[in-house]
Amino acid sequence: MISLIGLNRTQLSEALESAGVPSAQLKMRAQQISHWIYVRGATSFDEMLNLSKQLREQLKKEFTVALPEIVEEQVSVDGTRKWLLRFPAGGADRPAPVEVETVYIPEAERGTLCVSSQVGCSLTCTFCHTGTQKMVRNLDASEILAQVLLARHRLGDYPDAEMDPEIIAPLSGRKVSNMVMMGMGEPLFNFDHVKQALLIALDDEACGFSRRRVTLSTSGVVPGIDRTAKEIRCMLAISLHAVNDDLRDELVPINRKYNIAELLDACRRYPLAANCRRITFEYVMLKDVNDSLEEARELVRLLRGIPAKVNLIPFNPWPGSKYECSSKKQIGRFANYLMEQGFESPVRTPRGRDIFAACGQLKSATEKTIALK
Repeated sequence: MISLIGLNRTQLSEALESAGVPSAQLKMRAQQISHWIYVRGATSFDEMLNLSKQLREQLKKEFTVALPEIVEEQVSVDGTRKWLLRFPAGGADRPAPVEVETVYIPEAERGTLCVSSQVGCSLTCTFCHTGTQKMVRNLDASEILAQVLLARHRLGDYPDAEMDPEIIAPLSGRKVSNMVMMGMGEPLFNFDHVKQALLIALDDEACGFSRRRVTLSTSGVVPGIDRTAKEIRCMLAISLHAVNDDLRDELVPINRKYNIAELLDACRRYPLAANCRRITFEYVMLKDVNDSLEEARELVRLLRGIPAKVNLIPFNPWPGSKYECSSKKQIGRFANYLMEQGFESPVRTPRGRDIFAACGQLKSATEKTIALK
């Protein structure tokens, strides 16, 4: 069964044409179905009341708009929510069911959804729990966007099903206001599907996210950064975590292919090409590894000339990790130095640690064999 989630209006028209919908109706029907899926959050064709019953029955035979199964939902003491989602098998690209984690972080001024792009990860960053999970496969655009739609359902962002089907849900006041590609996987190793999903997320007639509220985070896939600037033009975050190649080779092994100098050159090109106000650099604070004032000084030197913000992330422990979090005092000294040099450098408050939903802690419990058989 083919999912219509993850298709834009042109692709919906093509799908409907293949199902026998008359050519004179294709544009109108594609717009209606797109509205039902992305704006109103319909999860069955029976909800699409401005489609004829005959058409709804016709669509049921070939397509689906169902959301993934929630295997587990956890709520942290700080209000963070984590969902373990199961996507079914289907076709050569989806030979077996897979599971991924999606996290929602509520804050006073926004609600951020952390979305996964892959099942597992191939990068093996040594401080990241997800990096210990074997890479299984890429998520397709349907599976990426379904995480957003499911979260909006669970949090009450969609209008009442009994409302006039032509009413557009308000974009303001939604609980899911921000979307970050910072979940499981490296988004730029799954560029085409991530691009497809994000362009629908950014479409005012679909999910309606502002470009300033959608961020793609990468460990440093330089060619993908250049493509993102030209083809997606969202906000960018870089998982930096070290100021010299020797240490970054260990912490973020992709640095052996795209070193710090190449990565920062791509970052200098990005703001102008993508109309991006500034780039966020993520820096996990590891005790006696990367947290000295000397390294803070070198970080300032490296980032000169790049419109940048530095997010300092206290290390979030996980079973078997060899690292410890830097002390609050040392993190404060590091942050103060960056601020004195003109860089905004907030210390990220750990969220969802008690349910392993914090940065670097995501790992689906059924990594394994489920998708490798």
